[in-house]
Amino acid sequence: MSRYSVSFQLYSSRLFPPVFPQLPYLKSVGYDAVELWPQAFESDPAGLRRALDDSGLQCSGMHMPLAGLVAEPRRWFGLAHKVGTDTLIPPYVPQAERRPSADFWRSVGERLGNGAERAGAEGLKVAWHNHDFEYVRLEDRSRPIDHLLEAAGPKVDFEIDIGWVVRGWADPARELRKYADRITMIQLKDTAPAGTERDEGWTPTGDGIIDWPSLYPLFDATRANLLVVEHDNPGDWKLLAKRSIDYIRRLVA
Repeated sequence: MSRYSVSFQLYSSRLFPPVFPQLPYLKSVGYDAVELWPQAFESDPAGLRRALDDSGLQCSGMHMPLAGLVAEPRRWFGLAHKVGTDTLIPPYVPQAERRPSADFWRSVGERLGNGAERAGAEGLKVAWHNHDFEYVRLEDRSRPIDHLLEAAGPKVDFEIDIGWVVRGWADPARELRKYADRITMIQLKDTAPAGTERDEGWTPTGDGIIDWPSLYPLFDATRANLLVVEHDNPGDWKLLAKRSIDYIRRLVA
């Protein structure tokens, strides 16, 4: 599939347990890998690794709490080794902890950068994953995402979530160009028109309002070789997985 592998974020199917039987289906419809969220692997990382190997899937990365990277790095590094990934992805700052200041967002970046230094010694990488709140402008009109990535430094990669960029009222084409040298994974998360209530307004990739054909040529200028499918609350996770990868195949053909 061109230069890109395709991964399925298992957060998308969290409401349809158990996890292990999901893996053969994902392989059968064409996925190369899965991206993990903590509840998918914390209780049995070795078992998940065996299930991945048996199904022929790779682990492209694992989401994890930023607090874990700061306070329990050895534990999370060990989990990464057990599930067979080299990429740790803190994806979130809880709302109660966020502060609307440049200094706060620089401090988040500094914590990521320090974590990446420690992870590098273990042969691991750290990447940030965005939501919409990083694009809400501060009082001085600057943006949290810019402070965060600048303070984190070049050792911290970027998994850009296009759906959340759009919901943050930012221009995904501009973001792909601006951070081309930091982006190592691209999440093709699609959003339905404003006012759509079903499935929290998310849709399978290609079924929403995002103009993927116009964005796809910009992917090649990034460092990414991985495309990721995610949906926060699908009614049918198998339909999501199949429709999304079928569309991605057509997009990159």
